Amino acid sequence: MIIRNTLLQCGVLALGLLSANVMAAVSADQVAKLGTSLTPLGAEKAGNADGTIPEWTGGLPTNAASVDSRGFLGDPFPGDQPLFTITAQNLDQYKDKLSEGQLAMFKRYPDTYKMPVYTTRRSAVVPKAIQDAAKISAQRTELIEGGNGLKNFNDSRYYAFPIPQNGLEVVWNHITRYRGGNLRRTIVQAAPQANGAYSLVNFEDEVSFPNNMADLPAAKAENALLFFKQRVTAPARLAGNVLLVHDSLDQVKEPRMAWIYNAGQRRVRRAPQVAYDGPGTAADGLRTSDNFDMFNGAPDRYDWKLVGKRELYIPYNNFRVAMPTVKYTDILKVGHTNQDLARYELHRVWEVEATLKSGERNIYAKRRFFIDEDSWQIAVSEHYDGRGQLWRVGQAMLVQQFQVEVPVYAFEALYDIISGRYLAIGMNNEEKRSVEFGIKTSASDYTPAALRTAGVR
Repeated sequence: MIIRNTLLQCGVLALGLLSANVMAAVSADQVAKLGTSLTPLGAEKAGNADGTIPEWTGGLPTNAASVDSRGFLGDPFPGDQPLFTITAQNLDQYKDKLSEGQLAMFKRYPDTYKMPVYTTRRSAVVPKAIQDAAKISAQRTELIEGGNGLKNFNDSRYYAFPIPQNGLEVVWNHITRYRGGNLRRTIVQAAPQANGAYSLVNFEDEVSFPNNMADLPAAKAENALLFFKQRVTAPARLAGNVLLVHDSLDQVKEPRMAWIYNAGQRRVRRAPQVAYDGPGTAADGLRTSDNFDMFNGAPDRYDWKLVGKRELYIPYNNFRVAMPTVKYTDILKVGHTNQDLARYELHRVWEVEATLKSGERNIYAKRRFFIDEDSWQIAVSEHYDGRGQLWRVGQAMLVQQFQVEVPVYAFEALYDIISGRYLAIGMNNEEKRSVEFGIKTSASDYTPAALRTAGVR
């Protein structure tokens, strides 16, 4: 695909095309740019030449708008109106700032798919301590042999490569981004049929990090990336099932470990299928395990290429679609989520392409990711089948949890443009509360033995 308006920062073009076998951390001169010509997380601080992308001036303040008693956010930009709306009829005017997957969505749904484009607001910011951690990462973190893990990362734990030298380092930034510390959220998932009919699956998710678990043994913490637990709370036929995942930094030394507690059988079993292209939980076959969070887990089955940096219209500052006044029936429509509630902005993104290695297996032969430069979150993804045909298009509705300085997703969706179905996960508009950040957790909460207690209906 021809990439237009490629914008590569600080001479990174030559470096970015190097193979993922490059191990060395960046130079002191490059690190010094963090917080000066670059943002603390490594984005270009300056705006673009024509002024459609502004300078980063620090992101949203913690008091940017109201926060209700349940943690739901007000809109910091209530007066903003769309500058224009992209439709199938005027698509040619904007093709150079749209991805192949986005163009495919207009082709698949020419009468209903649209993208309301707003003024670009560079709202992403993380706490000062996390900014400092990113600088430590830039100085010390390296890829292990083959790129399938990290070393010298323990002192920072966030944003492994804020000045990336190749595509794999860009993806590791997404994987190691700041999530607000240990957190808990109640969310729903829906997999609408082609006619729009759907049922909701309710989850309670928890994620904890080694540096926030005081009782985690040092030997375990050394190679731990995160601990994840997901309990199904509805419908009744699935309620009580619990998934537990331990992810590691060096995934060659210690691959992902996963267990499932089946409430019906009252048994805990190892779950090696919860990785790579194993089926996603209660997703009706519409996503793989590594589609969760746009991409997660080991990257070892792919060769990763850094295509470059470009300007793209991506979902951003989607406060409106996350409000508790919006119902799930308002969001979930035939073919795709309600684009009237969406907000798109022009941002610079890193484009990374993954090609399945010879001899490896995955239902996706090629994948493409577009990662927001300010937050290191994947905003758009594209997944191709073994014939080279575009199969699924991912879209994450980015939003800034400003009161705690955490970039997050309002929800993420994965569109099957062949079948006309899609999966949406992460919505919590109708739940009792929004995300809980900074929760206290114990290492004992994330053991296989603890799953039976967690799965009590």
